[in-house]
Amino acid sequence: MNYLAYVLVALGLLVVWLIYTYNKLVTLRYRAKEAISDIDVQLKRRFDLIPNLVETVKGYVKHEKGVLENVTKARASVASSNGNPLERAQSENILSNTLKSLFAVAENYPDLKANTNFLELQRELADTENKIQASRRFYNTTVMDLNTAVSTFPTKLMADAFGFKEESFFETENEDERKPVQVKF
Repeated sequence: MNYLAYVLVALGLLVVWLIYTYNKLVTLRYRAKEAISDIDVQLKRRFDLIPNLVETVKGYVKHEKGVLENVTKARASVASSNGNPLERAQSENILSNTLKSLFAVAENYPDLKANTNFLELQRELADTENKIQASRRFYNTTVMDLNTAVSTFPTKLMADAFGFKEESFFETENEDERKPVQVKF
């Protein structure tokens, strides 16, 4: 009878481990979905701020039409890109670069730089960019946890049995963003 007790305890522990492992994988999958959704929220916030920023700059910088058109085109490109946020990353990187050129133009206009509306919009956009970066880091951390769980033994057995797959990391598509910043005075 002792042998039967050991078998029942072992089976009980196996069932508890299976339930725990499955729940852990589900939790990690949903955290990854939540993290990618957080990136989407911040990208939407940035997307909504850009027209206000462009209109404020237009009032001061009528002859810098090319820069404003590039920002508007980049924003439209993001709006028309379909798919998940990872697939839209390239359009988002182009938009980030055009915003940098917009701020560079603003540096040439002291009245614009001092304008309260412009300063507030610039602060909001900078805050949004910081939140986007934080959301991307959180997503990558969550994906790392999920991918580690899906790839390591014995959890891999459960992951394979229930169809849990590795997720892709959010990576920079633009090689220029990987280079160190050159500061010149």
